[in-house]
Amino acid sequence: MKLRRSVVVVFLVMFQLSVCSAFASDKVTTEKIVDSAALVVKTFGADPDLTWFRDNVKNAKALLIVPQSLKGAFLVGGSGGSGVLIAQDSNTGEWGNPAFYTLGSISVGLQIGAESSEVILMIMSDRGMEKLLASSFKLGADVTLAVGPVGGGTAAQTADVLSYARSKGAFAGVSLDGAIVKTRDKRNKEYYGAEVSPTDILVRKTVSNPHADGLRKAVAELTKK
Repeated sequence: MKLRRSVVVVFLVMFQLSVCSAFASDKVTTEKIVDSAALVVKTFGADPDLTWFRDNVKNAKALLIVPQSLKGAFLVGGSGGSGVLIAQDSNTGEWGNPAFYTLGSISVGLQIGAESSEVILMIMSDRGMEKLLASSFKLGADVTLAVGPVGGGTAAQTADVLSYARSKGAFAGVSLDGAIVKTRDKRNKEYYGAEVSPTDILVRKTVSNPHADGLRKAVAELTKK
């Protein structure tokens, strides 16, 4: 009987440790995404070609930052990556805490190759922000999308979302038309330690994480340039 109890206790301890280890690993992953997003903001801010982006990022209602969007293809192509959305308070201009999202798409055709890109989507309209609070939406269908201009170019004035992508350190005019944006409630829970929705994070602001201060500072400094 004692042996049986010992086995049960050992099993419970091992199970608890495995759960704690998995949770810690997941939290590290979410923190890495946020850290990588801050680095992407800094590299975009230092890119000499992205003058228009730097001059107008202060007018964005939010930024969806995907540190690594992987694209691979062999007849059927697909792309996707995890990222964070950080929104600007319309009254104070302060940038809030991040909510987690994924960006993905699929295409069919004769195409072979692989590519990795850093992506920032500038959310320019109230409609764009409203869609981001839904569980998922399609770029180019549920919201209007335009490729962000480089240098002194002019953007599509009516677009809800402007997209920027850098591949291998250079700006790439990549079209994300048809890509699906989805919320990542699991990532939000891992990062904030509670069941929260994008609305809770971005609008109600019921949670915060000091770890996000680096990202918030990077975006704030970018908007002051």
